[in-house]
Amino acid sequence: MIRPAAISLFALLGACAATPESAQPQANAPETVPVGTSDRGPRQPAPAALASTEDARLQTFLDAAFDARAALSPQFLTTLGSRDRYGELDDYTPAADARQLALLEQQLAQLKRDFDPARLSPAARLSYQLFESQVERARAEVPWRDHDFIFAANGSPAGELPVFLINNHRVDTVADAQAYVSRLRDMDRVGREIAADFERRAAKGIIPPTFVFAPAIADARKVITGAPFGSGPDTAVWADFQAKVGKLNADPAVKARLLAEGRAAMTGSFRAGVTRLITSLETVRPRATSNAGVWRLPNGDAYYAHRVRQSTTTDLTPDQIHQIGLSEVARIQGEMEAIKRQVGFNGTLQQFFAHLKNDPRFEYPNTDAGRQQYLTDARAYIAGLMAKAPQYFHRLPKAPLEVRAVEPWRQATASVAFYSRGTPDGSRPGIYYVNLADMTQVLKPQIEGISYHEGAPGHHFQIAFAQEQAQLPKFRRFGGYGAYSEGWGLYTEKLGKEMGFYQDPYSDFGRLSLELWRAARLVTDTGLHSKRWSRERAMDYFKQNTLLSDLDIQKEVERYITNPGQATSYKVGQLKILELRDRARRELGPRFDIRDFHAAVLDNGALPLDVLEQQVEAYIAGKRG
Repeated sequence: MIRPAAISLFALLGACAATPESAQPQANAPETVPVGTSDRGPRQPAPAALASTEDARLQTFLDAAFDARAALSPQFLTTLGSRDRYGELDDYTPAADARQLALLEQQLAQLKRDFDPARLSPAARLSYQLFESQVERARAEVPWRDHDFIFAANGSPAGELPVFLINNHRVDTVADAQAYVSRLRDMDRVGREIAADFERRAAKGIIPPTFVFAPAIADARKVITGAPFGSGPDTAVWADFQAKVGKLNADPAVKARLLAEGRAAMTGSFRAGVTRLITSLETVRPRATSNAGVWRLPNGDAYYAHRVRQSTTTDLTPDQIHQIGLSEVARIQGEMEAIKRQVGFNGTLQQFFAHLKNDPRFEYPNTDAGRQQYLTDARAYIAGLMAKAPQYFHRLPKAPLEVRAVEPWRQATASVAFYSRGTPDGSRPGIYYVNLADMTQVLKPQIEGISYHEGAPGHHFQIAFAQEQAQLPKFRRFGGYGAYSEGWGLYTEKLGKEMGFYQDPYSDFGRLSLELWRAARLVTDTGLHSKRWSRERAMDYFKQNTLLSDLDIQKEVERYITNPGQATSYKVGQLKILELRDRARRELGPRFDIRDFHAAVLDNGALPLDVLEQQVEAYIAGKRG
């Protein structure tokens, strides 16, 4: 999965993205975006020149519009490589979301007023269409803003904000260090804003499930436990700040002053902000009486239908998705039966699942050495695939990829595995994170497939390729759609098989187990939120039908409950990409080249599935001549 980096309406338009230093937003970007006037007089240029002129003018408008929206989010500016508003954190109030939407609406009105789609090339018309549809998606989110859980099973502001500082706030100068201190101080305001919003939603009956509170409180307490708050090891943020200041080329007295200011900010405002979050969680916690799906919320059924539409970019109903899931579970289990026979196991598929979970051959030691071996193996899988990737892709990403373990202080609220995007210029790598809290719950046969999905050629290729498309408007280079991104990630797990990997039948079984996991998501996500399954019934379904460990099952089901609909995006997206590839191969015959197909899928950035289908159809028509 791809981990978001901000809690706002702007996230819908790519707030988790990162851009290169060379594509920084304009400092102090205006609220309005000047674009000039259209030439509609009698002396029209030739059609090709007209399209080129209008295309360039549209891109200027769209990029300026992107910059204006980015200017509303100091944290997003930082992920873009900008130093503008470097000492601030975001505004986490409902009013901030309202300002973002108002700006979007203003930009859409200007787009429609100043541009005629008929005067644009097909590529530029696609950008026009995508901007319009993304504003519509943002508009559709507004009635449901308060239904989203601020504290979820796989994320908490108390953890995400420290991660933002550690991973994104660079300290190259004394001014950068002072900005870091300013952000530490700003945590007091942010904590109060998030807590107020959380409590306001709770008053409307939007309360997270019971299981969210204990790990969210525990992780928040870890953020302010240790030095400089008391005895013990340095906290992650304090260690990060000290390390960054230590590398500065500055007078020792200046460094000492910065460290003193940082310590004061952490023990003062920073701790106050985190403590306010903890207090808010503890205040609301007694009112959390259910672990049920979002059907229990006000207008919960309508909310879930909305989330499914947004996650899949389709009109599939929860019932249709449930049936697709059941069908895919049956198909994949049939393929697993064949591998079970191949390795000579006598017993049921469920017994084979138990064998893999309990046989020490398929586990790593629950030690630091075992965790390091996991990281070593994952890196080796990715290196092997990268060596063969030119046979399947016309080019490789410029941005480097790293594999890291989730930091111990946020393991309780982190997902099993996820990707954090880097910059195309390589100044910040893409990071494939794995949660190695308990190695007894990690299965060796699944590591290869997870590495391809979260790393290469999965999320890293898809996101890096999009960011490197300089000819695309910024909102397309750095935006995203779950069904496209997660569908691609799941597609690449199977692509690894076609590239000649998974030589060990147990690893191939692990690949199928990962696909089965995503198929079971269709069943359990719709089961929880539409068919009103209990949390325990969803967990039992996973235990009976998948290879997931007990810990992963619990984390998965709890993630679905607090992030409804998102889990349906993987399989829906993968099935569409496979359908389109089969169509291209069938219609093009010997002219089909897998590298061309992958370029058709990736070179336009993330797309809704219906638009992706249009692009693949255009690629097929173009190859036919």
